[in-house]
Amino acid sequence: MGMIKEFKEFALKGNLVDTAIAFVMGAAFGKVVSAFVEKMFSPLVGILMGGIDLTKKKFVIKEGIAEVKDAAGAVITPAVNEVAVQWGAFITAAIDFLVVAFVMFMIIKAMNKMKKAEPAPEPAGPSSTDVLLTEIRDALKK
Repeated sequence: MGMIKEFKEFALKGNLVDTAIAFVMGAAFGKVVSAFVEKMFSPLVGILMGGIDLTKKKFVIKEGIAEVKDAAGAVITPAVNEVAVQWGAFITAAIDFLVVAFVMFMIIKAMNKMKKAEPAPEPAGPSSTDVLLTEIRDALKK
């Protein structure tokens, strides 16, 4: 019974719950950014570049070969997959990263600005000269 209680205390610690929420929010934000880049940004870039789909751009190193079968359906030549460097997918992923990094930078910058916006310390009391002058004034009034 002690182990279950100890696990419950561990699982319900504030930091662990906050971290779990951050992971879920991060995953959701990553999906939003990916959708933005793939469905909105890439088509616009494609139009500007002459109607290409950036995610499908690749450099083919070795062409693929389709499977060849005889009349009976037996495989004569097996299929060979294409070998290609998919640079368009890499560029899309790099754009995803830059968008996420920029948004995180802006969030951290805003948080740091809020930390600096703490109330200013109370002004210091009167200087020693002011205190002496006040005492002299009060003494003269008497």
